[in-house]
Amino acid sequence: MKRANEWIVGIAVMAVIGVITWGIFAVGDNMRPGVSPFSQDVYVLHNTVMGVVTIIGVLVFTAMFTSIVLHRRSKNPEAAKFSHSTKAEIIWTAIPVLILVVIAIPATQVLIDMENTGDAELNVKVTGYQWLWKYDYLEDDISFFSALDRNSNRARQMGSDLAPTEVENYLLEVDRRLVLPVDTKIRFLLTADDVIHSWWVPDLGWKRDAVPGMVNEAWTLIKEEGIYRGQCAELCGKDHGFMPIVVEAVSKEDYADWVATQQAASTANNQSVTP
Repeated sequence: MKRANEWIVGIAVMAVIGVITWGIFAVGDNMRPGVSPFSQDVYVLHNTVMGVVTIIGVLVFTAMFTSIVLHRRSKNPEAAKFSHSTKAEIIWTAIPVLILVVIAIPATQVLIDMENTGDAELNVKVTGYQWLWKYDYLEDDISFFSALDRNSNRARQMGSDLAPTEVENYLLEVDRRLVLPVDTKIRFLLTADDVIHSWWVPDLGWKRDAVPGMVNEAWTLIKEEGIYRGQCAELCGKDHGFMPIVVEAVSKEDYADWVATQQAASTANNQSVTP
């Protein structure tokens, strides 16, 4: 009867801890799956690892609290006398090693995919400045700066007559968006002109530092049309919080039209300044 009661207590503790853990995981903020194959791989890997460590946590804390309850001093005034168990030590060493190996295999594959920037159909150079971004479309000979939009910039000023709550996408809108085609592998070449910045759009599944004198690479393949927002993720100076990123993903046809429009405008501007 005593052994049965101990099992009941253990199962009850495990159930309580499991419910609490599940509740925290279910209602808490999770990673977003994103809109690229890589971001979705990262999302699946994150949830898989989270599930594994949650199960481990439930088992460990259940064993700990069960031991505390069932083997407290008031019930067992005489301490057990034993030194160790070689078999137990082998088991609790082998199981974690096996778990780490199982987790490492898909994690390594995701890391390899992250660095595979080859076979890109479009190359975009991203340069960070204090405090805006410059985008160069290397194949299409298009170049422009992208800075915080006027309404957000106006609302952030002390004494402004425009409240931040009146601005849509406050501090997350720019004057010129980075337009990219969907279903196209795009390579980013990231650098900076002054201090270290970091280009981060959560829906793409990665962020990369933009370091002066260096070029870092990254890639994406956006599967869905839409607007995807991000920010500089490296403290780069007093206006670090005011250099957002906005990616506008469009169809290949719309992208071709946009490129033609940009090139025509650039040609017209060049002709207007030619003496």
